[in-house]
Amino acid sequence: MVVARDPKTWTDEAFMALPDEGGRYELVNGEVITIGNSGMEHGNLGMFLGGAIEIYVRPRKLGVTCDSSTAFTMKSGNKRSPDVSFVARERLSGVKRLPKGYFQGAPDLAVEVISPSNTFEEIHNKLVEYFESGCRLVWVIHPDEQWVLVYRQPQPDRLLKITDALTGEEIIPDFTLPLAELFAELDF
Repeated sequence: MVVARDPKTWTDEAFMALPDEGGRYELVNGEVITIGNSGMEHGNLGMFLGGAIEIYVRPRKLGVTCDSSTAFTMKSGNKRSPDVSFVARERLSGVKRLPKGYFQGAPDLAVEVISPSNTFEEIHNKLVEYFESGCRLVWVIHPDEQWVLVYRQPQPDRLLKITDALTGEEIIPDFTLPLAELFAELDF
């Protein structure tokens, strides 16, 4: 993670105009943080989970799913980018087209896939901001140990193991994904 110290106030336009050099950015306390590229396993887990959510929510018109390149403006002004996110239709009422800029507030569901470069403090700080900004559910996925921590506040609510399943609870009603499917070994 690279931090670019810059005392200026970032507008959405200036933040969106940062160079696309293969990395992603977050804005944290007025500083641009370059989030490096993730490995293949990380990217595939995010894509698989995001795809499963999207395939479930789109025909039911429950809301929209976004990938890791989507930033959300937190109450603090920080811009955070979960690995996968979902915003419920109620929060998009009256919107015919999604904003080209950033959504004001956190998603209803935020998913963080732990990378080797993540620190406990970094993940915790994101969780605090997500919940302060309206998030209702967070899944923190640990690929190496094949578990998921479920959060409904900045403290973990429960630990899911490979024999358990993710559920959308009231955020994505009746959505279920067994962790065995999420962490399945390749079988080509």
